[in-house]
Amino acid sequence: MKICVLPGDGIGPEIIAEAVRVLQALDLGFEMEEALLGGCAVDATGDPYPEATQKLALAADAVLLGAVGGPQWDGNRREQRPERGLLGIRKQLGLFANLRPAILYPELANASTLKPEVVAGLDILIVRELTGDIYFGEPRGIEVRNGERFGFNTMHYTESEIRRILRVAFEAARKRSRKVCSVDKMNVLECTQLWRDVAAETALEYPDVELSHMLVDNAAMQLVKNPKQFDVVVTGNMFGDILSDEASMLTGSIGMLPSASLDANNKGLYEPSHGSAPDIAGQGVANPLATILSAAMMLRYTFSNEAAAKRIEDAVKKVLAQGFRTGDIYESGMKKVGTRGMGDAVLAAL
Repeated sequence: MKICVLPGDGIGPEIIAEAVRVLQALDLGFEMEEALLGGCAVDATGDPYPEATQKLALAADAVLLGAVGGPQWDGNRREQRPERGLLGIRKQLGLFANLRPAILYPELANASTLKPEVVAGLDILIVRELTGDIYFGEPRGIEVRNGERFGFNTMHYTESEIRRILRVAFEAARKRSRKVCSVDKMNVLECTQLWRDVAAETALEYPDVELSHMLVDNAAMQLVKNPKQFDVVVTGNMFGDILSDEASMLTGSIGMLPSASLDANNKGLYEPSHGSAPDIAGQGVANPLATILSAAMMLRYTFSNEAAAKRIEDAVKKVLAQGFRTGDIYESGMKKVGTRGMGDAVLAAL
């Protein structure tokens, strides 16, 4: 069982180190090897997704990623920006399905900016299509037209791309509360009219799952107004990027939320939902729980080891119940710890 470990940039190496410690403590016989992705890869090789990393990622059963990016690379040419490495690995590995749970642990109800009664018991799964849409559509670019700069991107989806991500959402809903909300902008965008049509057709394959539709602007509002109405939310790449970040903040801290990006055979890339947080990099204060929980998702989806995944998740719950908190989720009376201290607490709970 091979895991390609990509610490990345910013706080990435710090949080990845704690997730690796947890995986090693389970003693499941994983073979783990590190490689470069993102800004660190640009600095070392000039390429955000170098060939050596590509070979390792393709040969591995799963990829565990920290985070990429930082202001020091903002001035780079587009093809040498860290985020191009992330887009590249998603495309090369065919990781079309992004699963981002937004779960509010009872101990963190006060950490949310919303009233506890609005978010208490929150458990949403956002399923985002990851390899299509406006992020990858061609043509794209910036050129001069009629004497001024003109920027353009192309949003498009094929019927088969839409149907396969919808099936992921419906299958996930069957293991939850059997409700899927498909989000689009069909009143303006023909591309998402097709999305809605295909969603309605695909729902016929799942008569045991309730399908609803919602326009993306209303979905953004409803996530703040009444988030517990949702179970599984499925949407395209751009809308999913925005809505999943919004949903993550309902839980009080994006530092708590894992994610999985899967191909058709459940080979996956697992990473925390947050970014590289360059403002706190190297200080040992970052929250590693999202990365540790991403490792649990890896055990569940790629390695089909539900028992080991649940061990990690139960350990995280125990640590929170014991009052351990990193700075992003700290409140008075709790035990404030750093990155390593939180990792130690999880290991002890295991």
